[in-house]
Amino acid sequence: MTAAATARGLAGLWFDGQRHHPGPLAVPMDAHDPFIAQARRELAAWFASAAARRRGFAVALDPQGTEFQRGVWQLLLRIGSGGRSCYGELARRLGHPQAARAVGAAVGRNPISIIVPCHRVLGQDGSLTGYAGGLPRKRALLELEGARDEVAEPAGHPMAAAA
Repeated sequence: MTAAATARGLAGLWFDGQRHHPGPLAVPMDAHDPFIAQARRELAAWFASAAARRRGFAVALDPQGTEFQRGVWQLLLRIGSGGRSCYGELARRLGHPQAARAVGAAVGRNPISIIVPCHRVLGQDGSLTGYAGGLPRKRALLELEGARDEVAEPAGHPMAAAA
């Protein structure tokens, strides 16, 4: 995976070869960055432990995007481990019930894979739909979490305020 951070938090986490990957020269990387180091530790725990998956992530986040995208990404953070949602439901929660396609586009542009859990968003009929990291990876993440039908509503994880 490739990671990027700003002075305010983790700004990107991409699977190698995924769609919308910035490429190795597009984002300055610092292997010693404290946000990247924290994300690395938290991801290792998340993959190793169901308790860590339930607990979620604490690393500060600073994804770069439009106000609408950031609103969608903030909603994704409210879908707890094992939970799932659909594009239409996210659009309704944003107050734009007709914007399911725009929500889908924002979900697809999520720059922080796994931690901002876009893999938990399914089609209206519950089908596996697009995932920038690939559908096999999305299926594996959902299986790892033991995805269930109801949508969880934990407190969520705040992102840094837009600059």
